[in-house]
Amino acid sequence: MEQRHLGRTGLRVSRLGLGTLTWARDTDEHDAAEQLKAFWEAGGTLVDTADVYADGGAEYLLGRLCEQLVPRRDLVIATKAGSVLAADRRVDGSRRHLLDALDASLERLGTDYVDLWQLHAFDPHTPLEETLQALDIAVATGRARYVGVSNFSGWQLAKAATWQLSAPTIRTRLAGTQMEYSLLQRGIERELLPAARDLGVGLLPSSPLGRGVLTGKYRHATPADSRGASEQLAPFVAPYLDDTASRIVEAVTTAADGLAVTALQVALAWVRDRPGVAAPVVGARTAQQLRAALSVETLSLPDEICRALDDISAPVHHYPDHDWSTL
Repeated sequence: MEQRHLGRTGLRVSRLGLGTLTWARDTDEHDAAEQLKAFWEAGGTLVDTADVYADGGAEYLLGRLCEQLVPRRDLVIATKAGSVLAADRRVDGSRRHLLDALDASLERLGTDYVDLWQLHAFDPHTPLEETLQALDIAVATGRARYVGVSNFSGWQLAKAATWQLSAPTIRTRLAGTQMEYSLLQRGIERELLPAARDLGVGLLPSSPLGRGVLTGKYRHATPADSRGASEQLAPFVAPYLDDTASRIVEAVTTAADGLAVTALQVALAWVRDRPGVAAPVVGARTAQQLRAALSVETLSLPDEICRALDDISAPVHHYPDHDWSTL
């Protein structure tokens, strides 16, 4: 699998990442092991997880499988911290919480360091400089090799990156930002993606298949074994089952038929090759689903197909994104 640099750093990652959101919950140890082995054998390196996935179970399972199946040195392990499962608070970006969470992640993963440590979300209740100092401490102490953010808006990313550049005692720079991005969700093109490209921050798209909808599996009904039929994940899929999404899915399916490939391959190739993208993170439930995603490695979409998909999925942006004098 082709390797790409994450932003303007020396960290190289496979241009497709393996997500573990369902591990230790909908994906058991046997299926997770099959996924990791198939991913590694295909040349994949980037494995993304988080401390709150299955209440830490995903990290623990990944650590166990690294001991048994794949050499640690062959993987770029990325995890996240900052999300909290509390009734009164969803995000905690305090230095105390973040560094405690990192130590707990390392213990579950069975490793001395993570390759990429990411803030799971922006915390409006903690001074940003305190949060960013925690990232710097993690790198300075060798517990993280690189750092990034997730679910930050454009102004939040810009503020974090410019503060790092201006603070004389901070040496750590953001390597990546993980955001939802697909033909069904192009909102980051408004401000986040231009900011990331200008700042040299690599993009790791999550849900690149539109939460599974772009595979075409929901065109006629909701499969019983799909996320859309899961009690926990059905609300996650529901926003992409409207008429607008349906038109985009039909366009993807038409393109796939013309190229003699699958809708999954078309949708994934589109986002993988967008400017600024380092590696889409694919969260498969089974090894079979993952292998279908891995098959996109040899596919490059023709320019006319990309333009057609761009047009039908284009988000509506007005002021201030377009020149105000022409409105």
